[in-house]
Amino acid sequence: MSRSRVDEGYEPSLGNRQVQMIAIGGAIGVGLFLGAGGRLAAAGPALVLSYALAGLAAFYVMRALGELVLYRPTSGSFVEYAAEFIGPWAAFTSGWMYWLNWAFTGIAELTAVATYVGYWAPDFPKWLTALVSLAFVLAVNLASVKLFGELEFWFALLKVLAICAFLVVGLVMVIFAVQGAGPANLTAHGGFFPNGFPVVLMSLQAVVFAYASIELVGIAAGETAEPRKVMPKAINGVVWRIAVFYVGSVVLLAMVLPWTAYSADESPFVTVFGKLGVPWAADAMNLIVITAALSSCNSGLYSTGRILRSMGFKGEAPAFTRNLSGRHVPYGGILMTAAVFLLGVLLYSYVPERAFNIATAIASLGVITTWGTLVYCQIMLRRTGHRSSFPMPGSPYTNWGTLAFLALVVVLMAFADDDQRIAFFCIPLLVLAIWAGWRMVGKRRTAGNGRA
Repeated sequence: MSRSRVDEGYEPSLGNRQVQMIAIGGAIGVGLFLGAGGRLAAAGPALVLSYALAGLAAFYVMRALGELVLYRPTSGSFVEYAAEFIGPWAAFTSGWMYWLNWAFTGIAELTAVATYVGYWAPDFPKWLTALVSLAFVLAVNLASVKLFGELEFWFALLKVLAICAFLVVGLVMVIFAVQGAGPANLTAHGGFFPNGFPVVLMSLQAVVFAYASIELVGIAAGETAEPRKVMPKAINGVVWRIAVFYVGSVVLLAMVLPWTAYSADESPFVTVFGKLGVPWAADAMNLIVITAALSSCNSGLYSTGRILRSMGFKGEAPAFTRNLSGRHVPYGGILMTAAVFLLGVLLYSYVPERAFNIATAIASLGVITTWGTLVYCQIMLRRTGHRSSFPMPGSPYTNWGTLAFLALVVVLMAFADDDQRIAFFCIPLLVLAIWAGWRMVGKRRTAGNGRA
């Protein structure tokens, strides 16, 4: 199949080893490393239901993506699919919502890096830590795709080793009832639903954010050697990663310690190892959390650079986002996203502590838009009569179920905590901004056709 204009200039530099780890890295994010503690403290052991339900939706999203990728691998990913199967306005909307997701996620992750480096150097300026972190991931992305893939390989490997270490330690603690660990902790401290079932539902937004960036592997398809061979393996792997790394970890966290032992101020994994009295464990887990945040920023620059370039060719993003360096890197789009990250770093000192939660809540709106776009595009692909060698299970019923779940998550944000409500009430502003942007694009196209 010939390469589209969007994919011209890219090199298939990512091999099977790197793509597999990019997929793993996307499925293990800071939402688990950083966010699970606070959510356990709020919802109790029943939090596992939120992770299982969101994980099921994430699985169907990935299988929809898999069918689309095998139909046509492209670095424009869902933006290109939205344009083909829904319409240009859908591509414009999904592209900018995805960029919004990473703009807010990147700012949140850089502030997280600064916070956790402060664990070792409390007097070092946090804004400077964030700035150095941004410079590092920006340099990696501008250097080459191969370097990005290699760094993500090692970042993901660190995350996998950390989770596996916890799973082994947690299982040993539960089996041998070390320091009171065991299934009894699931119900012994106020029951499985200590704060009621509604709290579990209200945690869905944060859990969806935890699964964010699993779709990154689809963007990597445009720069992957043998995508039709590599992609099904990478996407199928999401199933057991979700089951083991996310749901399994949350179940073990709830069994190893009472849910009351966790807090939003500390990674739950650091809490567990700290209770064991292992002197170096907190430092090791702190390092893992930092690499997870850096990995997220690294992936954000990579993906938005490709998405913005795809939109730039259609006149839906600034013209400079189409620029490609001699190393086959879309530096225009990468620099545009980095500029927003920089703005967040510079404003860091003036933002309240809860800004992290607000940023992630707004970012999750972009995640939901992206997921919904992929699932709906797969429905439209099937309607063309296309038959895939890697079909989405249960389609189209699972598609509509997933879309209903995503809609429920958005509606629930209006009834959740103040941070989620702020994000929810930003939706009309986002709709207005995207509508105005689409109108401007339409006028430029009309003017261009008139001159022609």
